[in-house]
Amino acid sequence: MVTGTRPAGLTQPPAAPAHALSTPGMRRASLCVLAGAASGVAACTLLAALEMRREPDPRGIVLGAVGALLLVVALAGALYRSVMSWPAAAPTARWLLAGCATAAVLSVPLVGPAGGTPGRAWAFVGAALVGAAPLLLPMRYAATLMAATVLVAAATAWWFGGPVRDAVTVTVVLGLSVAVWNVLHLWFWTFRAQAREGRDALARLAAAEERLRCARDVYALLANELSALVLKAELASRLALVDGERTRKETVEMRALAAAALARMREAVHGYRSVGLREQAHTVARVLRNSGVRCTVTQPEQDLPPALTGPLVSVLREAGTHVLRHGEARWCTIEIVREGAAARLTMVNDGAGDGGPDIDRSGLPGLAGRLREAGGTLRTWRKDGTFTLEATVRAGS
Repeated sequence: MVTGTRPAGLTQPPAAPAHALSTPGMRRASLCVLAGAASGVAACTLLAALEMRREPDPRGIVLGAVGALLLVVALAGALYRSVMSWPAAAPTARWLLAGCATAAVLSVPLVGPAGGTPGRAWAFVGAALVGAAPLLLPMRYAATLMAATVLVAAATAWWFGGPVRDAVTVTVVLGLSVAVWNVLHLWFWTFRAQAREGRDALARLAAAEERLRCARDVYALLANELSALVLKAELASRLALVDGERTRKETVEMRALAAAALARMREAVHGYRSVGLREQAHTVARVLRNSGVRCTVTQPEQDLPPALTGPLVSVLREAGTHVLRHGEARWCTIEIVREGAAARLTMVNDGAGDGGPDIDRSGLPGLAGRLREAGGTLRTWRKDGTFTLEATVRAGS
């Protein structure tokens, strides 16, 4: 399940399973983090390019551009894999880290002397590396990489005769600004992951509570009868060779107890199957509201006959689960209308999006088949970012 932590770094497994990261909301959050990181790297690279333009030697400009480009390409690949949580193996992660380290080392002699002020161009490149560090590595390693980059910027400026203080200031101020920008997007991803985790947890909790309630009811119904059956069976086994008439009487009572227990169990199961549509609609709405989805319910004043409520209850349960598990809905409407001898259930939510949930992978096609066998119809469609489910059933069909 989604852990609510940072996006997976190069040295860590993905923080969320594939089905969670593949939802539209999580993909948008990951792309937002990636766009923030790319904008920071692009700004630092642009400043480095403007500084290298001041280089009087064209060969120095070309070499500096090659060094900066190598580091930018390596950072782009590493950031994309880290933020988008590719299911890459450990050797791939090590190769990406090695590529970034190699590109950073090569950029020092290529970019360092380029520009009007030696060392300043590489200070901008180093700022990009500092800003990307929190997304590439765990924090303790990222802090080490940041400190090492600042030291390299100072050493580069000193070696090529540039102002050390200016290089350090550029790397620290610009790099930390980009890092803070990236961390803010990282927190945004974390909040989305935690919200997704909370929604899934509420759905699982509602199902678990229903199972527990069913188990308690079954225990309350059958505990006494089964205990009496055990005692009478033991008594009958002892009397079998001593008192045949008494044994026969005990056996008749055992049969009566078993029949009564079976009847009570059937009544209980029938009660679960015949949950009222009104009650089920309010239950689904309550679960959706607890999951952060605004939900409104519209129902007829009078209860529908059992012939209509039975199929619609199943549709409502499955539709509510569909909204929780497969969508990114912010609002949902449930409307139940009586139309003569028929009833219609319409459920609309805004969780469709351009790449909405795959209906074929949900439980709705199977539900449509069962509803068709009962003489009803089930229609689903997407329009303007909304997903609509419409179920119609007719009494006596």
